[in-house]
Amino acid sequence: MIQFIIGEKGRGKTKVLLEKANNEIKNVNGNVVYLDKSTQHMYELNNKIRLIDMTTFPIKDSDEFLGFICGIISQDHDLEYVYLDSFLKIAKLEENGDPVPVLKELEDISKQFGVHFVVSISLTKQQLPEQYHDAVIAEL
Repeated sequence: MIQFIIGEKGRGKTKVLLEKANNEIKNVNGNVVYLDKSTQHMYELNNKIRLIDMTTFPIKDSDEFLGFICGIISQDHDLEYVYLDSFLKIAKLEENGDPVPVLKELEDISKQFGVHFVVSISLTKQQLPEQYHDAVIAEL
């Protein structure tokens, strides 16, 4: 399953994503990972959530990003949730990249491995492809 928190840049998506992650950790039996573009929110996350600063890894494009996601899943068979903050930036799609193929691949990965993805993405509902409108859990 893939869910979205959407809105223009600077609208408070990260705060909503952090709250959701911190609330979800109370209800899961497995592990939760939070991917971000820095360690700025380290102390806002529950200490049971693994924060990964994506800028510390030499990821050059969206294919490498998807490989990185698969690597995380392969090393943690108890992984239940992956929170992706600043999705366009960490997935290397910020400069005119089409998010649809990457999102489709994340959907396939989710189904295959039973991992839920919650994505914070700087798009409005009109910019988000229509097939994902039902997966929006917060629009800011």
